Amino acid sequence: MADQRQHVQGTLSELGTPLARCTFVIVDLETTGSRPGEARITEIGAVKVCGGEILGEFSTLVDPGVAIPPSITLLTGITQAMVAEAPRIEAVLPGFLEFAALDRGTVLVAHNAPFDTGFLRAACGEHGYDWPAPTVVDTVTLARRLVTRDEVSNHKLGTLAGFFGVGAQPSHRALDDARATVGVLHGLFERLGSFGVDTIEEVRGLRATPTSAQRGKRHLADDVPESPGVYVFTDAKGDALYIGKSANMRKRVRSYFTAAETRGRIREMIPLVEGVTAIACGTGVEAEVRELRLIAERKPPYNRHSRNPERSVWLRLTREAFPRLSIVRAVRDDGAPVVGPFRSSREAELAREALHHALPLRQCTQRLSPKKTVPACVLAEIGKCGAPCEGHESPEDYARHGEAAREAMTGDPHRVVEALTERIAALSAELRYEEAALYRDRLAAFLRAAARSQRLSALAAIGHMVAARREETGWEICVVRHGRLAASGLMPLDSDPHAYVRALVATAETVPPGTGPTPRAHASEMECVLHWLDAPGVRLVELDHPWTCPSSGAERYRDLTDWDRASPSTTRR
Repeated sequence: MADQRQHVQGTLSELGTPLARCTFVIVDLETTGSRPGEARITEIGAVKVCGGEILGEFSTLVDPGVAIPPSITLLTGITQAMVAEAPRIEAVLPGFLEFAALDRGTVLVAHNAPFDTGFLRAACGEHGYDWPAPTVVDTVTLARRLVTRDEVSNHKLGTLAGFFGVGAQPSHRALDDARATVGVLHGLFERLGSFGVDTIEEVRGLRATPTSAQRGKRHLADDVPESPGVYVFTDAKGDALYIGKSANMRKRVRSYFTAAETRGRIREMIPLVEGVTAIACGTGVEAEVRELRLIAERKPPYNRHSRNPERSVWLRLTREAFPRLSIVRAVRDDGAPVVGPFRSSREAELAREALHHALPLRQCTQRLSPKKTVPACVLAEIGKCGAPCEGHESPEDYARHGEAAREAMTGDPHRVVEALTERIAALSAELRYEEAALYRDRLAAFLRAAARSQRLSALAAIGHMVAARREETGWEICVVRHGRLAASGLMPLDSDPHAYVRALVATAETVPPGTGPTPRAHASEMECVLHWLDAPGVRLVELDHPWTCPSSGAERYRDLTDWDRASPSTTRR
């Protein structure tokens, strides 16, 4: 539900792409100057390689449409006469883009890559081509990390080509320089082994040399299995420092001890690490759930997120003669309607304001009794409250407001939607866009939380569910009870499915029922399970209760929850 970009735990699809399987297009340009948009391209040279083998080459002169400065001719040897019959860049771009296949996962490589990518991007923009925004590797940046000044006097292409013994020497002509860059790239890749880097993702993350502590702790990954699961970094006392998950625990743990790990807090943690505990898991969803549970239980200091799920914020309709809306940190087992959890108290306050705008619920915090009256507040004077405090509304009359709030929170929120959209439209018509945006945010906060709690409640209502999803090596089977993952396993393709499911169900955790959206598991765990259940190909094997959300519930207003990411002009329309 969160719409803000956050730093979160890594996913299970984090193995990366091995360098040997990547296709690289090494490109070099010659130009009339150094500033894209002002200077023009005069030559393009490119070499496509994969696994150390050359797959093809691309080379062409380009008519820049402007005079080539004498200094450029002196440097490159490209004269005006040489480009007089050459094609213009608009005719060259389609062929180059097709050759490079940058929109199909090819990695773009260049020596001083910002220069070349800047000219290519500008040319694409000028002539109506979408720049594919490929993964880019800059051999200058990489060389500065891997080749010290004790070894070379500088990191120019010619210097590095000589250092690595590259046969093709640069000549300030595009194809020659691209060929030389290929040799330099392969020389740099050979050095990456000592850094524990062997995927393109790790290359892109290479920002500095590994610390001495990182190098000294690499052996801790030796006994970690190459299987899915959860890993726990521990200190000398055995206390958890950091908890993570991976589809290949050894590979992931090893990456913490390489230059690819650049997070400041993790580099700060490494000297404290004395051991790594690996917990193998049969399925990916089990690993995700175990990680969440362990973080919540052990609260490792170097995990930034998921450490305190018990501090979630909820909006609750109190159970009393004259109920009111209360922002709480825990959901009581008393059947009172709640929505959430929210990302912050501020979001919960916005949702409460949305309900208060649509319904005349009291906003005072004191406990009221039909037998004892107290003076009314200003809300009664302006018609925002029926003043049950002064006895103007009986418990029976006021109960209608409470029931309307319950329905909006757990069922159909149309009354809240209609009230706030009318207000937004009226304010927009008066050009009061900032006020309209505030009501927009209130409505979006309420609908997001209501949809979230309705989905969680639907899953929590199911006492027993067995679901399966086909994977390459077998079937992932999960047993879910009242929203809690009770058991999971990977069933081999040649197994008896009925026997496997019976055995898994028999050994699954017993989970008693409860009330509220999250009776037996934290919301983060339940949403992890929901994400798995929503994946394509999941099949429901056993179900003891219908799995449904209200057909007129908050999810049908999903488009309105995106309002808070829209510009003011969206509201004006």
